Amino acid sequence: MENLDIKKRIDELRRLVAYHAEKYYVYDSPEISDYEYDKLYSELLRLEAEHPEYFDPLSPTQRIGGAPLDKFEKVVHLTRMDSLSDVFSYEELEDFVSKVAAEYPGAGWSVEPKIDGLSVSLIYENGRLVTGATRGDGFVGENVTQNLKTIYSIPLVLPEPLTLTVRGEVFMPRSVFEKLNAEREAAGQPLFANPRNAAAGSLRQLDPKITASRRLDIFVFNLQSGNIYADGYMPDSHTEILGRLEELGFHVLDNRARVTGIVEIISHIEYLGSLRDKLPYDIDGAVVKIDSLDLRARLGEGTNTPRWAVAYKYPPEQKETKLLDITVAVGRTGALTPTAVLEPVRLAGTTVSRATLHNLDYIRSRGIMIGDIVVVQKAGDIIPEVVASRPEKRDGSEREFRMPESCPSCGEPVFYDPAEAAAARCTNSACPAQLSRSIEHFASKNAMNIEGLGPQIVELLLRHGLIHDAADLYSLRPEQLANIERLGERSAKKLVEAIERSKSAGLERLIYALGIRNIGVVAAASLALKFGTLEACMKATYEELLTIEDFGDVTAQSVLNYFSHPQNIELCRRLIDAGLVTEATQKPKDDLLAGLTFVLTGTLSTMTREEAETKIKARGGRCAGSVSRKTSYVVAGEAAGSKLTKARELGVPVIDEAELLRMLNQ
Repeated sequence: MENLDIKKRIDELRRLVAYHAEKYYVYDSPEISDYEYDKLYSELLRLEAEHPEYFDPLSPTQRIGGAPLDKFEKVVHLTRMDSLSDVFSYEELEDFVSKVAAEYPGAGWSVEPKIDGLSVSLIYENGRLVTGATRGDGFVGENVTQNLKTIYSIPLVLPEPLTLTVRGEVFMPRSVFEKLNAEREAAGQPLFANPRNAAAGSLRQLDPKITASRRLDIFVFNLQSGNIYADGYMPDSHTEILGRLEELGFHVLDNRARVTGIVEIISHIEYLGSLRDKLPYDIDGAVVKIDSLDLRARLGEGTNTPRWAVAYKYPPEQKETKLLDITVAVGRTGALTPTAVLEPVRLAGTTVSRATLHNLDYIRSRGIMIGDIVVVQKAGDIIPEVVASRPEKRDGSEREFRMPESCPSCGEPVFYDPAEAAAARCTNSACPAQLSRSIEHFASKNAMNIEGLGPQIVELLLRHGLIHDAADLYSLRPEQLANIERLGERSAKKLVEAIERSKSAGLERLIYALGIRNIGVVAAASLALKFGTLEACMKATYEELLTIEDFGDVTAQSVLNYFSHPQNIELCRRLIDAGLVTEATQKPKDDLLAGLTFVLTGTLSTMTREEAETKIKARGGRCAGSVSRKTSYVVAGEAAGSKLTKARELGVPVIDEAELLRMLNQ
């Protein structure tokens, strides 16, 4: 074949592959079979490999990305990517709208679904996609261009040579999310909590091929800058701009409406709310924007949010379903926790079949019986919980739940602690369920972070008698693991390497990993900071423990009790002998932030939350896991959640990542 013919064939294949990929991925209406598509794609890959002189970065084969990246570069946004102010009631919304209407009567509004995803900007030069970046802190984001190219609803080339920047929301369709979680469950991997978390994790993969496999999608909802017509004509309304962006090949928001006045605004918000179950993607509210671009310019921008738009957030979604049974799980501290087994119900983006019931008092105070129709919601939109029963819907077949008198794992008698009204506990330290949960906790992300050591592998190691406690992990050898089902030689080697790496996790993580009652991540860091070594923690007195900020009698007694048990002392000695780092890694270099307590929420753009906490503590500050009136500042990153809401309710100052960095660098 002549070179000219080869070039023509490559161009034809690129056009065909791009067309059929769009029909499949964007419109879900394939015109050819997977087999036929794969043949076209394979031929294109072969010809491009044989003729690198015809390489084109915008070829559809480039959507799967190249080599994995070491890290993401930073991108400074030329147009600031603000977040929106949230309102949680129609009264708050009416107050916002009325203030605008008082100055600009008859103003038109665009009411749109608020996609529960990750905000990005797309920059085009002469019609070609050149950069895609996350929102970050609104000023600086991460360059995720290669990953965004894997999203088929993002055009790589516009039909006209335009230079512009648009903003959109990347999300994971529900069907893709459910399939992904099913695959992860089958592989013994931890499940994603919801489609938004899955989308965020997928977009920030250093290997674009992983992102490509996740089938993300995007809705473009704003023009940030530039021209959308070659002659420079600029529409005067947001609605007209979205229509033009759709003509240019962008996937724009559907189910939006242009309305006038609060009555029509609320009506469309309620209409969108009625669609939540039916949409193929998750929404967590509705965005209400001034439609006129001229009015937007007159209203201007606030410090962190525009004055011409707000986000109305829907209350937590609640559903009714049947409580089929109540099972009892044994935790790592021996606590017995009742769990509801439900008739599966779709709730806030996932199918829920189990939910927490907390304890016996919780069940009795709500009059919950097995067989009841119950109301379920997700606490913080993540953890399913039963919040009420519907006794008026009973048919007489319901029965009362009773906590077991013996441990469902080991059969030993259950102890009811009078100091904890509803707490039932197995006191057998050799209880298999407690041992399994304690090792899972030891290996978890916030503890020793041993990659690959999930619940299924822990169960296998216990069943084969290879471990009896956490210290045994550090004597495992690849040859011991290679013949265990679900492992094999390569996986065994990687697991032992991960265990070896965890030795350097530091005292803060190690204390948390020990699973001391009432000692979370923050308290563990405080202990490490106070005493410096594991040996010193083991010898700490009650009086010394009480000098730690926020340590009271219960917390101090928990530490004393743990280090008074011979088996716990022996475990610590063996961990020390195994070569684990048992000294604090976080030591304050000064007291610049002394007396200040920070709570971090959302995704930060220039560092992880763990890195931010380390920097805060290095300047003498303190980090907490929840917001209270004692909180000095809440640091809000991308997609900040319920902690941000709590901060606003309590009047706690909210700062962004840029302000935190300014404080740290004073």
